[in-house]
Amino acid sequence: MAKDFNPEKYAAFTRILCRIYLKHGSPVKMMESYIAVLTKGICQSEENGSFLSKDFDARKAYLAGSIKDIVSQFGMETVILYTALMLKKRIVVYHPRIEAIQEFTRTLPALVWHRQDWSILHSYVHLNEEEVEALKACTGYIAGFTDSEVNSRPDLYDVYVNLADSEITISPVVKEAMTMGKLHKEIGQLIVQSAEDPDKSDSQVIKDISLKTKEILTTLASLTEVSDGNEKPTLNSEALKQKRFPPATENFLFHLAAAEQMLKI
Repeated sequence: MAKDFNPEKYAAFTRILCRIYLKHGSPVKMMESYIAVLTKGICQSEENGSFLSKDFDARKAYLAGSIKDIVSQFGMETVILYTALMLKKRIVVYHPRIEAIQEFTRTLPALVWHRQDWSILHSYVHLNEEEVEALKACTGYIAGFTDSEVNSRPDLYDVYVNLADSEITISPVVKEAMTMGKLHKEIGQLIVQSAEDPDKSDSQVIKDISLKTKEILTTLASLTEVSDGNEKPTLNSEALKQKRFPPATENFLFHLAAAEQMLKI
């Protein structure tokens, strides 16, 4: 399994490997090319085409999806997805077409651009025991399903997205952590206004969201302290209370600190 997220890169390389197999009828030649890419980042062949790893920038793969399309479909409810991702919750996406799931899910991690973590993405999961157990071993994730029965598996999600019907459902289990307030309204309005601006590209929308996220993380960092014997700053709960934020904002910052492993154990 690849350690990086770059579908276009691996699709191009797979096409070359297929041509090599069709020509030689042996996996040996395929393995030679695979090792060449693994060790040197390149394989060249006049008949089968050339492949160069550095031609496929990871950043382009991250930006290949469209945040604008997601906001166009879900509007202010996009902030639910943003909040779930910030708090590292479990998001399940259903649609009968795998292509729709892949296009939608690959874009979601861009809402939390500061992490640049596409390892949370599981675009195509089946409801069999092996795959479900592997998914449950993950803490926060984005998982795509084409089987509508996943709707009746609340043990798999905190937020359920019915992409076909444009509906987002928050599980009762995380209602408290996902309580929306003034801050969420501000974030939602920023996302929608930025996405609806015809002069802004998807990458510019991501930048706008990222700047708001940075502002939130800076606020959170100002409420932390470094304890003896602990190099990582932890949330000072008393400092959080003294700020007298609206209840929903205080609640969000507390759960964000938990997601970022900034709570004292």
